[in-house]
Amino acid sequence: MRRLLAVLILLTACSGATRPGVPASTTAPLVPNATVRRVVDGDTIVAIIDGTEERVRLIGIDTPETKKPDTPVQCFGPEASDFAKSLMPKGTPVLLVRDIEPRDKYDRLLAYVYLTSDGTFVNLDIMRKGYARLLTIPPNVAHVDEFVAAAKAARREKLGLWGGCSE
Repeated sequence: MRRLLAVLILLTACSGATRPGVPASTTAPLVPNATVRRVVDGDTIVAIIDGTEERVRLIGIDTPETKKPDTPVQCFGPEASDFAKSLMPKGTPVLLVRDIEPRDKYDRLLAYVYLTSDGTFVNLDIMRKGYARLLTIPPNVAHVDEFVAAAKAARREKLGLWGGCSE
């Protein structure tokens, strides 16, 4: 029974993907399955999925805090939030692709986010431009190699937080 449940979870998590976290076709237009209601901060959005509001945590990245209770606003947090808002203004249609683990301990949906207008992989774009650090939490590791490479390049080039914050 456990094995059957694991297989069902995996199939649900992939929902249209050839492997977790990868859209079924990167050459065909992406079909949205959600609309951005608002950006909470650089790595969390609120999206409307089938009429239901969901908090969505972007997999693989961790942006500096701006809204965490009892935590001061961190260096480059406002910039990361503003960048996410510029990518995903209210009403933006997006494709959310899940990996293996569907939710985090705060019950947020975990997803890779793609802009359906141009195919931009939001999680990776935020990392590439230096607005986030790597955050890998197995089993959600479908894009870990891309994220590692993007984080190294941003750090080497001193982009975003890598050039503007002391570690």
